[in-house]
Amino acid sequence: MCAWAGPASADPVTGPLATNPFLGPLGTATMHGDAGSSDVTPLAGPRPGAAVTVYPLAAACPTLLQGSDGLVVGLCTAIAGQTPTVFLFDAAATGPVGKAVASLPLARGSLLGGVYAYLDNEDRLVVVDGGRQLLRVAHVRNGDGAWRLEAGVQADLSGAIPQGDNVTGLVPDWAGNVWFATGRGIVGFVDAQGRVATVTLPSGEQVTNSISSAPNGGVAVASSHALYELRAEDGLPELLWRAPYDRGSARKPGQLGWGTGSTPTYFGPVTGDEYLAIVDNADDQVKLIVARSGSGEQVCSIPVPVRGSENSPIAIGSSIFVASTYGYPYPAVPEGAGPAVPANAPFRGGLSRVDLTVGGCVPVWDSAIRSAAVPRLSLADGGIHTVRRVGPDMTTPLDGFDYVVIDPETGAVRTSTPLPGTVAEDPLQMAALIARDGALWQGTISGVVRVG
Repeated sequence: MCAWAGPASADPVTGPLATNPFLGPLGTATMHGDAGSSDVTPLAGPRPGAAVTVYPLAAACPTLLQGSDGLVVGLCTAIAGQTPTVFLFDAAATGPVGKAVASLPLARGSLLGGVYAYLDNEDRLVVVDGGRQLLRVAHVRNGDGAWRLEAGVQADLSGAIPQGDNVTGLVPDWAGNVWFATGRGIVGFVDAQGRVATVTLPSGEQVTNSISSAPNGGVAVASSHALYELRAEDGLPELLWRAPYDRGSARKPGQLGWGTGSTPTYFGPVTGDEYLAIVDNADDQVKLIVARSGSGEQVCSIPVPVRGSENSPIAIGSSIFVASTYGYPYPAVPEGAGPAVPANAPFRGGLSRVDLTVGGCVPVWDSAIRSAAVPRLSLADGGIHTVRRVGPDMTTPLDGFDYVVIDPETGAVRTSTPLPGTVAEDPLQMAALIARDGALWQGTISGVVRVG
């Protein structure tokens, strides 16, 4: 369904992806694929007819990453006690493919604390636990060949982050500093010597999504009120610019906070970091906002047929894709998120493509796809991979899900594969991992679904 008067098809989507030397493999080292949070991967996804396997873990798994050794590392939250738990999966292990071969519980923080993490260039999971310790979790083998997970402390952040606050965003910059942002608006970094430096955003501003970095030294943070870009200067975080956006009059159903639901996305046709994209939270119809990296100059602000989004945009080259989460039935929201207005709404979905041109932003197509996960664009197979919710707009416990591949040039669904189960395998708008062997690993409310 095309709601806009635009071309029936568009040019192929491509562009540069910046490789951060302090991250693991491109496309698999962060929840959003890379340091710039592009939600793009250079890897191909599953072939049509691929096998589907469900792995129940009694935990929701929003972060699934793959290192250079091919092992998959998951950061999940146990249903009982909401304890963050690191799982290690070895697809080559004896027994079911994808079986967890090791696990390690971490100190519990907030609902969103411990969700965002990344793999460094030594395949270690970098995460801040509920005790405000910056950890690097390595996986090693015992003498008998069994895997185990070991957590080493890189820095104690308890002196910089007060009790009750938790890290929600985490990313390395191109100098190796580990940047973090907390739910209550503290932004800072840990340098190679373990020194911690911070700044505090204006009172009342929260950060409920992850943060992004770029080769130009910039680090982007989207708070509940504004988009920021910072950089490390003389051992301190320096604010380059602040750009307020329309945060609307309240949190919307299908969002986890009042304000943008976007992790800011770096993109561009030449270096991959010329621009930043977020979606605002304007009442009724939201807008895609594109700003120039380095200066904050607004390049465009264009309404998209999406009433609200908790997802980071896909962006690469000159193309941006925005998915709707308005009305999605989350079972819980973070403390202090505020009431949704209205309290609930139908989940109708929607995915839109917008292209950046010399004259500004131009709408290309609008699809009615009801994406139940963060979509991921593959440059290798030219498809947008996601999980679709199947059922009426007024979601029910009987809804089903299928894995779909969408054509980025037209918005049409190329292929679909039914997935087993109902709400117990709800992807809950979590991001998938496309692994090097072509398998797609999708976190769900109760474990992992593997396609391939």
